[in-house]
Amino acid sequence: MVKEYIASNKDRFLSELFDWLRIPSVSADSRHKGDVRKAAEFLREKFSQAGVDKVEICETKGHPIVYAEKIVNPALPTVLVYGHYDVQPPDPLNLWTSPPFEPVIKDDKIYARGACDDKGQVYMHVKAFETMMKLNLLPCNVKFMVEGEEEVGSDNLGTFVKENKAKLKADIILISDTALISLEHPSITTGLRGLSYMEVEVTGPNRDLHSGVYGGAVANPVNVLCSMIDALHDENGRIAIPGFYDKVAELTAAQRKALNDAPFDLEEYKHELGIADIKGEKGYTTLERTGVRPTLDVNGIWGGYTGEGAKTVLPSKAHAKISMRLVPNQVSAEITDLFTKHFQSLAPKYVTVKVMAHHGGEPAVTSTESPAYQAASRAFEDVFGKTPIPTRDGGSIPIVALFKKELGLDTVLLGFGFDTDAIHSPNEHYGVKNFVMGIETIVSFYKHFVKK
Repeated sequence: MVKEYIASNKDRFLSELFDWLRIPSVSADSRHKGDVRKAAEFLREKFSQAGVDKVEICETKGHPIVYAEKIVNPALPTVLVYGHYDVQPPDPLNLWTSPPFEPVIKDDKIYARGACDDKGQVYMHVKAFETMMKLNLLPCNVKFMVEGEEEVGSDNLGTFVKENKAKLKADIILISDTALISLEHPSITTGLRGLSYMEVEVTGPNRDLHSGVYGGAVANPVNVLCSMIDALHDENGRIAIPGFYDKVAELTAAQRKALNDAPFDLEEYKHELGIADIKGEKGYTTLERTGVRPTLDVNGIWGGYTGEGAKTVLPSKAHAKISMRLVPNQVSAEITDLFTKHFQSLAPKYVTVKVMAHHGGEPAVTSTESPAYQAASRAFEDVFGKTPIPTRDGGSIPIVALFKKELGLDTVLLGFGFDTDAIHSPNEHYGVKNFVMGIETIVSFYKHFVKK
């Protein structure tokens, strides 16, 4: 019955999703403020059509949060679904094979910004809810909280959660913003890394200089910045910030073995990325490096002249954006402080350095023994025919730790994307089959969760 309803409405589901994907809800770009609100209003309308009791757009100091609920019976369990409707900037546009906000299906994949992260995955929940309502199968209460600032650090979500604890009262959090190993090897993410996101500015002379007149006599901030960044790692790929690893939770030999038992083809991994070899912290596998070890990466670097042609300038300033992914026991505020002090200490006397913190989030690990996880596992068995593999995700969803702290609730990370879906990159995509099977699996989760 469920499968038949989803199949018969598949084209409509996709058409609605495409309409949502056409809205460029880029939260990082103030020029798209109106588009972000338009995306929220679209979602409000779809929740209403799906059959919620109440839906509202909740204002924040930034972009709004869409809240909806269906209370079947206050005595029944309640599931709180979290997601986000904002998307990353589409740049660089010239690398897209089709316009980022004109969704198309190629090779049974939806190509568009937000297709996987996170509009496509959020919309699975809307359509799963609709399916249960139409077939009179909703077995418990459900609440939805979908924000518009996840891609810029969820600055106002914490305040909203703290001020609306009664409204958000639930038994479990359900989030679809993570990935599967593959359709043949379904998986459930049980760990997320935290985040500390920084921006640095290095200043040399008080103005841009002629590189012929001053080059060789005055320090070039771009050169200095590159040297400082290089000093942030040692020869073994470890982060060279004093105290950085002091609280890192090391895995036991058994935990490392279990993590590395997940299906992984290194040669296929390199081929898909177009690289000749991998690089990372010495002594750890790729799965460990991307899931359970902390990292430090430059996300952007600029300075001087970058336009067309040549301009022989010795720049006054150089900038970089640097993110650190954190693992259990590390605290983002502490890492931010360690980075700030260390980076400033690296500066030679011929430049000045400014360090700015953008946003952070805490790492989180969820139990595979909880009733909700077991319900999710059985749902995968229903739809995929296999028991899902527990995995650790390299990304960050700060709301998971926030929910635990403020609401006392655990989270099930029921994601259906792939790591190869190019989220945050040109040509982001999401499998049509993933979308459809995700809807079916979510419906099955509710059935098993209430049976727990």
